Amino acid sequence: MFWKYKISIPIDSPERTVLHREIIMRKKFLRKLYEQWYEFFLSGIEKLPDGKILELGSGGGFLKDLEPSVITSDLLRISTNDMTFSALDMPFEDKSVAAIFMIDTLHHIPDMEKFFTEATRILVSGGKIMMIEPSNTRWGHFIYTRFHHEPFDPGGGWKIPESGPLSGANGALPWIVFSRDREKFKSLFPLLKIENISFCNPILYLFSGGLSYRQILPDFMYPAVAAIDRLLIKLSTEMGMFQAISLVKKEKKNHIPG
Repeated sequence: MFWKYKISIPIDSPERTVLHREIIMRKKFLRKLYEQWYEFFLSGIEKLPDGKILELGSGGGFLKDLEPSVITSDLLRISTNDMTFSALDMPFEDKSVAAIFMIDTLHHIPDMEKFFTEATRILVSGGKIMMIEPSNTRWGHFIYTRFHHEPFDPGGGWKIPESGPLSGANGALPWIVFSRDREKFKSLFPLLKIENISFCNPILYLFSGGLSYRQILPDFMYPAVAAIDRLLIKLSTEMGMFQAISLVKKEKKNHIPG
């Protein structure tokens, strides 16, 4: 296809992630989209409790350029990130992390119960998990099931095969956990309150070409496309390709015998 990049580097290799960073930084539409998502993370950072600020699955992103205090991390060893570890076994003390930020990361984590158990352990009371993930809206479902290379199975479970950091995925996992199985999530993780879920970006990612395709329009058209992007989501949340999710860890109440 004319618009698709010819990339021979394996998707699960560190070199592929380094290439992703180069693509993000040189494509205005994609770089601006990441800036929008980072603003979602950073807009309330001063209100967070004391603790470390962690980004999981930082990949080729540039959040640390905007907020140096953020600890960037990935499952792959990448020179631009601070730490390398699995989201299922995080090297932090109990109640030491104030926030966990993720962009398109949750749906690559192979075991939801293990991850949220680990996240609950390291978060301080009032700490947050904030993420940008694919959405299972009508528009999102249409795009992800027909035009995206990653699996998107709304009928799936809370685990996915551990085939690789990027190749192992189910884009519908956030919808499965927070919408389809919301009562299960609330029962298993009563300390993690679903604070907000909002839908966003019907077309901006598509026009950016993402990480696999060339940007469709010239840079000067970004403001117009961004305006249409905002308008479409106001007309219908079913147009959202992505969802912005915020969870907050509630303070555990001690039981006082009567």
